[in-house]
Amino acid sequence: MYTVGLTGGIASGKTTVSDLFTEMGAGVVDADVAARKVVEPGQSALAEIADVFGPDVLDERGELNRRALRERVFADEQARKKLEAILHPAIREYMAGWIARLESEGAPYCIRVVPLLVETGQQHDVDRVLVVDVPRETQVTRVVMRDGGSDAQADQILATQASREERLAVADDVIQNTGEIGELKAQVELLHQQYLTLSSG
Repeated sequence: MYTVGLTGGIASGKTTVSDLFTEMGAGVVDADVAARKVVEPGQSALAEIADVFGPDVLDERGELNRRALRERVFADEQARKKLEAILHPAIREYMAGWIARLESEGAPYCIRVVPLLVETGQQHDVDRVLVVDVPRETQVTRVVMRDGGSDAQADQILATQASREERLAVADDVIQNTGEIGELKAQVELLHQQYLTLSSG
Protein backbone atom coordinates (compact mmCIF):
# COMPACT_ATOMS: atom_id res chain seq x y z
CA MET A 1 0.00 0.00 0.00
CA TYR A 2 1.30 3.46 -0.91
CA THR A 3 2.40 5.07 2.36
CA VAL A 4 3.20 8.68 3.27
CA GLY A 5 5.10 9.33 6.51
CA LEU A 6 3.69 12.45 8.18
CA THR A 7 5.91 14.11 10.75
CA GLY A 8 6.61 17.47 12.36
CA GLY A 9 7.83 18.88 15.65
CA ILE A 10 5.75 19.21 18.78
CA ALA A 11 2.72 21.53 18.35
CA SER A 12 3.21 21.79 14.58
CA GLY A 13 -0.36 20.60 13.91
CA LYS A 14 0.17 16.96 12.86
CA THR A 15 -3.17 15.83 14.34
CA THR A 16 -5.12 18.61 12.60
CA VAL A 17 -3.48 17.69 9.28
CA SER A 18 -4.04 13.93 9.71
CA ASP A 19 -7.71 14.60 10.63
CA LEU A 20 -8.12 16.53 7.37
CA PHE A 21 -6.63 13.61 5.40
CA THR A 22 -9.08 11.26 7.17
CA GLU A 23 -11.99 13.53 6.16
CA MET A 24 -10.84 13.29 2.53
CA GLY A 25 -10.87 9.49 2.63
CA ALA A 26 -7.21 8.62 3.19
CA GLY A 27 -6.28 5.81 5.56
CA VAL A 28 -4.49 7.18 8.63
CA VAL A 29 -2.45 5.28 11.20
CA ASP A 30 -0.89 7.08 14.17
CA ALA A 31 2.20 5.92 16.06
CA ASP A 32 1.05 7.68 19.25
CA VAL A 33 -2.25 5.78 19.18
CA ALA A 34 -0.37 2.52 18.51
CA ALA A 35 2.00 3.28 21.41
CA ARG A 36 -0.97 3.54 23.78
CA LYS A 37 -2.66 0.40 22.40
CA VAL A 38 0.38 -1.88 22.81
CA VAL A 39 0.64 -1.12 26.54
CA GLU A 40 -3.01 -1.77 27.38
CA PRO A 41 -3.67 -4.50 29.97
CA GLY A 42 -3.43 -7.95 28.40
CA GLN A 43 -0.89 -6.89 25.77
CA SER A 44 2.43 -8.74 25.71
CA ALA A 45 4.45 -5.47 25.61
CA LEU A 46 2.93 -4.42 28.96
CA ALA A 47 3.80 -7.78 30.55
CA GLU A 48 7.35 -7.46 29.23
CA ILE A 49 7.70 -3.91 30.60
CA ALA A 50 6.56 -5.13 34.05
CA ASP A 51 9.06 -8.04 33.85
CA VAL A 52 11.97 -5.75 32.95
CA PHE A 53 11.17 -2.70 35.11
CA GLY A 54 9.33 -4.33 38.02
CA PRO A 55 5.68 -4.33 39.13
CA ASP A 56 5.85 -0.75 40.45
CA VAL A 57 5.49 0.56 36.86
CA LEU A 58 1.90 -0.73 36.98
CA ASP A 59 -0.89 0.97 38.92
CA GLU A 60 -3.42 -0.76 41.16
CA ARG A 61 -5.62 -1.56 38.12
CA GLY A 62 -2.73 -3.29 36.34
CA GLU A 63 -2.40 -0.43 33.86
CA LEU A 64 0.86 1.25 32.94
CA ASN A 65 1.86 3.97 35.40
CA ARG A 66 3.38 6.30 32.81
CA ARG A 67 4.82 8.70 35.35
CA ALA A 68 6.62 5.94 37.28
CA LEU A 69 8.02 4.50 34.05
CA ARG A 70 9.06 7.94 32.78
CA GLU A 71 10.94 8.59 36.02
CA ARG A 72 12.73 5.24 35.66
CA VAL A 73 13.93 5.82 32.11
CA PHE A 74 14.27 9.62 31.96
CA ALA A 75 17.80 9.89 33.33
CA ASP A 76 18.93 6.33 32.50
CA GLU A 77 20.07 5.83 28.92
CA GLN A 78 20.29 2.01 29.29
CA ALA A 79 16.79 1.78 30.73
CA ARG A 80 15.42 3.94 27.91
CA LYS A 81 17.06 1.67 25.32
CA LYS A 82 15.53 -1.40 27.01
CA LEU A 83 12.11 0.23 26.91
CA GLU A 84 12.50 1.18 23.24
CA ALA A 85 13.58 -2.40 22.42
CA ILE A 86 10.22 -3.58 23.81
CA LEU A 87 8.00 -0.81 22.44
CA HIS A 88 9.32 -0.12 18.95
CA PRO A 89 8.81 -3.64 17.50
CA ALA A 90 5.37 -3.87 19.17
CA ILE A 91 4.32 -0.50 17.72
CA ARG A 92 5.60 -1.43 14.24
CA GLU A 93 3.70 -4.72 14.35
CA TYR A 94 0.50 -3.00 15.52
CA MET A 95 0.81 -0.38 12.74
CA ALA A 96 1.46 -3.04 10.08
CA GLY A 97 -1.78 -4.80 11.09
CA TRP A 98 -3.62 -1.47 11.07
CA ILE A 99 -2.33 -0.63 7.57
CA ALA A 100 -3.34 -4.10 6.30
CA ARG A 101 -6.83 -3.55 7.72
CA LEU A 102 -7.15 -0.15 5.98
CA GLU A 103 -5.99 -1.69 2.71
CA SER A 104 -8.60 -4.47 2.97
CA GLU A 105 -11.23 -1.78 3.61
CA GLY A 106 -10.25 -0.07 0.35
CA ALA A 107 -8.32 3.00 1.57
CA PRO A 108 -6.55 4.51 -1.48
CA TYR A 109 -3.28 5.18 0.37
CA CYS A 110 -2.05 5.48 3.93
CA ILE A 111 -0.82 8.44 5.98
CA ARG A 112 1.49 7.13 8.69
CA VAL A 113 1.76 9.72 11.49
CA VAL A 114 5.13 9.27 13.20
CA PRO A 115 6.29 12.21 15.36
CA LEU A 116 9.83 10.78 15.60
CA LEU A 117 10.03 9.62 11.97
CA VAL A 118 13.41 11.27 11.36
CA GLU A 119 14.83 10.53 14.82
CA THR A 120 14.10 6.78 14.46
CA GLY A 121 15.17 6.50 10.80
CA GLN A 122 11.68 5.49 9.65
CA GLN A 123 11.74 7.85 6.68
CA HIS A 124 13.19 4.86 4.77
CA ASP A 125 10.06 2.76 5.49
CA VAL A 126 7.63 5.00 3.59
CA ASP A 127 7.13 6.01 -0.06
CA ARG A 128 7.10 9.76 0.70
CA VAL A 129 7.77 12.04 3.63
CA LEU A 130 5.36 14.90 4.45
CA VAL A 131 6.53 17.46 7.01
CA VAL A 132 4.14 19.81 8.81
CA ASP A 133 6.33 22.85 9.30
CA VAL A 134 6.06 25.86 11.60
CA PRO A 135 8.69 28.31 12.85
CA ARG A 136 10.30 27.41 16.17
CA GLU A 137 8.85 30.51 17.87
CA THR A 138 5.34 29.36 16.89
CA GLN A 139 6.01 25.92 18.38
CA VAL A 140 7.19 27.42 21.67
CA THR A 141 4.12 29.69 21.89
CA ARG A 142 1.74 26.80 21.12
CA VAL A 143 3.39 24.41 23.61
CA VAL A 144 3.18 27.01 26.39
CA MET A 145 -0.47 27.76 25.55
CA ARG A 146 -1.39 24.06 25.33
CA ASP A 147 0.57 22.56 28.24
CA GLY A 148 1.26 25.55 30.48
CA GLY A 149 4.86 25.77 31.64
CA SER A 150 7.50 28.16 30.43
CA ASP A 151 9.34 29.00 27.22
CA ALA A 152 12.41 27.31 28.73
CA GLN A 153 10.50 24.03 29.25
CA ALA A 154 9.20 24.18 25.68
CA ASP A 155 12.76 24.77 24.46
CA GLN A 156 13.90 21.69 26.40
CA ILE A 157 11.31 19.52 24.65
CA LEU A 158 12.29 20.93 21.24
CA ALA A 159 15.95 20.18 21.97
CA THR A 160 15.16 16.44 22.23
CA GLN A 161 13.60 16.36 18.73
CA ALA A 162 15.11 16.58 15.28
CA SER A 163 15.67 20.17 14.20
CA ARG A 164 13.41 21.86 11.69
CA GLU A 165 16.30 21.74 9.19
CA GLU A 166 16.82 17.98 9.68
CA ARG A 167 13.15 17.28 9.03
CA LEU A 168 12.94 19.54 5.98
CA ALA A 169 16.06 17.87 4.54
CA VAL A 170 14.20 14.54 4.18
CA ALA A 171 10.81 16.02 3.17
CA ASP A 172 9.25 15.25 -0.20
CA ASP A 173 6.30 17.50 0.64
CA VAL A 174 5.89 20.34 3.15
CA ILE A 175 2.73 21.81 4.65
CA GLN A 176 3.16 25.29 6.14
CA ASN A 177 0.86 25.48 9.15
CA THR A 178 1.05 29.15 10.02
CA GLY A 179 -2.23 30.43 8.58
CA GLU A 180 -5.94 29.81 8.95
CA ILE A 181 -7.59 26.38 8.84
CA GLY A 182 -8.88 27.17 5.32
CA GLU A 183 -5.32 27.59 4.04
CA LEU A 184 -4.31 24.35 5.74
CA LYS A 185 -7.24 22.50 4.17
CA ALA A 186 -6.31 23.77 0.71
CA GLN A 187 -2.76 22.43 1.09
CA VAL A 188 -4.06 19.04 2.28
CA GLU A 189 -6.55 18.87 -0.62
CA LEU A 190 -3.75 19.44 -3.16
CA LEU A 191 -1.58 16.73 -1.60
CA HIS A 192 -4.52 14.34 -1.33
CA GLN A 193 -5.04 14.61 -5.12
CA GLN A 194 -1.31 14.11 -5.69
CA TYR A 195 -1.21 11.02 -3.44
CA LEU A 196 -4.28 9.54 -5.17
CA THR A 197 -2.42 9.88 -8.48
CA LEU A 198 0.82 8.43 -7.09
CA SER A 199 -0.89 5.52 -5.37
CA SER A 200 -2.82 4.47 -8.46
CA GLY A 201 0.24 4.64 -10.72
